Amino acid sequence: MKTLSALALSVCLSALSAQAQPVDVELSVLPGHATAQGTRMTALRVTLPAGWKTYWRAPGDAGIPPLLSLQDTPDAQLHWPTPIVFHQNGMRSVGYSENLVLPIEVPAGTDHLTGSLDIGVCLDICVPISLRFDAPLGPAGAPTPAIIAALLDQPQPGGHATCRLTQADDGLILTATLHLPPTGTQEAVVIETADPQVWVSEPQVMRAGDSLTATARLVRDGQAFALDRSKLRFTVLGSDRAVDVTGCTAG
Repeated sequence: MKTLSALALSVCLSALSAQAQPVDVELSVLPGHATAQGTRMTALRVTLPAGWKTYWRAPGDAGIPPLLSLQDTPDAQLHWPTPIVFHQNGMRSVGYSENLVLPIEVPAGTDHLTGSLDIGVCLDICVPISLRFDAPLGPAGAPTPAIIAALLDQPQPGGHATCRLTQADDGLILTATLHLPPTGTQEAVVIETADPQVWVSEPQVMRAGDSLTATARLVRDGQAFALDRSKLRFTVLGSDRAVDVTGCTAG
């Protein structure tokens, strides 16, 4: 396991693509600062080669879901900055181009950040890689501009949602109406459930005034399942701004 300095030490890892070309991915741990809530805000910085991308927490059918494992930090909270929507070969993926700063909020008194980050990185092909880190954090310092920028770039809470569920042969059809003003000339919607075993299709989206309707298929191994409406999460990625809507009522 690599040991990082108290500030940040970059480790370069290589993976081989289908063309046997090395992919150098740089991982840094940013020690961060104390928050007004009494926690500590640290971050992982992932830097990719020019033109490469990695994925958001809900990457889409064409993406590889990231997996962050932290040791001795069970109460950590991730603050994902707003991702980009990519379209390639008729499929949608959601992620980041060339760099990602992922703020991680940990309890006060946390003096080490240790774990692994498993991600997919893609150019023309996708390569799964595992990045390990072991960083002493040292005393909390002044707010890091990169962390503050990532926090400010998160989708903002807004609007509310009503949902209608209908049975399908292999699961459910979810029709959600998000009541919020337009977020730009182009809008994409990502739907997440509380159950990671539930597959959610890319929704069909239609805007009418201050209502945005998203319709998607939800499948769990072709078996019947219960869906907690209050745990549904809708992220609207507009060309002007991003909005996060949690939960929906029957409608």
